[in-house]
Amino acid sequence: MASLFAEAAENHGGGSTRASLAAYLAHEVIRWLHVSASEEDYRQLLSASAQLTLLLGAACIDDGDHGLGQRHQRTAAELAVEAQDHGMLTVALRAMATHAYELGHHNLAVLNLAERAAQAARHAPRVTQAYALAHLSVLQAHHDRRAALARLADAERLYDQADSAPGAFTAYPPGGLQYQRAQVFAALGEAPRAAAALTTSLRLRTSTELRASTLTHARLAEVLLEMGHLDRAVAHWAEFLAARPALRSTRTAHRLTVMRQQLRPYYRHRHAAQLLNEAKGLA
Repeated sequence: MASLFAEAAENHGGGSTRASLAAYLAHEVIRWLHVSASEEDYRQLLSASAQLTLLLGAACIDDGDHGLGQRHQRTAAELAVEAQDHGMLTVALRAMATHAYELGHHNLAVLNLAERAAQAARHAPRVTQAYALAHLSVLQAHHDRRAALARLADAERLYDQADSAPGAFTAYPPGGLQYQRAQVFAALGEAPRAAAALTTSLRLRTSTELRASTLTHARLAEVLLEMGHLDRAVAHWAEFLAARPALRSTRTAHRLTVMRQQLRPYYRHRHAAQLLNEAKGLA
C-alpha cells in the first residue's frame, strides 16, 4: 500500500491522495497495531505504519498544509524509533530537514537535523546513507563549501556501491540524486554546474516520476534564466505548464507563481508572453 500511495502522489499530487491515505491509516492500520503479534511482526507493522505516516505528511505538505505535514513527519520518526528501524528513521529525519529547507530555512538547526539523519543512516543500507548524505551536502553548501562537496562525493560513492530493491523506501532514483547535486551547486552560486545536473536529472527521470520531472523542468528554467538563457528557460517552462494541470500540488503552484514573476519583465518576448497568458488560466 505504501508503494501504491507513493506512486499515486507522484502521478497526481499529494492533494489527490491525502484523504484516502488518512482514512486507510485511521480505519485499517491503527486496528492492526492493536492486534496481538510477535515482537518481530509488531516491529514490521510499526515500520510499515511509519512509511504510510511519512507519506501522509508528504501529501499534506504537497497540499499546502505544512503544520500538519510536520506533525505526521515527527510521528513517523517516533514510530521508526519504536520499531528500531534505522533506515526509516533516517528517511523521516531527512524528510523533516528537506521540508524546512524548502520553506527557506538554511540555518544551523536545520543543518543539525540533516546531520542527525546522516548519523542514523550509519546502520542503514548504502542507498539510504546516500539519500541522507545528498541532502546534508545541500545544507552544508550554505555554511561550508569544502564539507558540502565532500559529503556530495560520499553520497555519490555510496550510491554507486548500493544494491537496492525497487520501492518507495528502498530505492533512490538517480534523477533524485542529480537534483540534489544541482541544489548543492545552486547554493554555491555555480549556476552552470547546477543547470548541467538538472539536465541530467531530467534525462534520468522515468515516466512514473511525473511530479518530480515537472518540478525539475521548473527549477531548470529558473536557473537558465539566471544565466541569461531566456529561450531555453521558456522551453522548460512550457514543459512544466503542459504537465501542471495533472497535479494537485502546491509545490507546482508555487513554481507557477515564481514563473509568472520571473517572466513578467519579458512580456514583450513572444514565447514568454504566450506562457504568461497560459499561466493565467492555471493560477
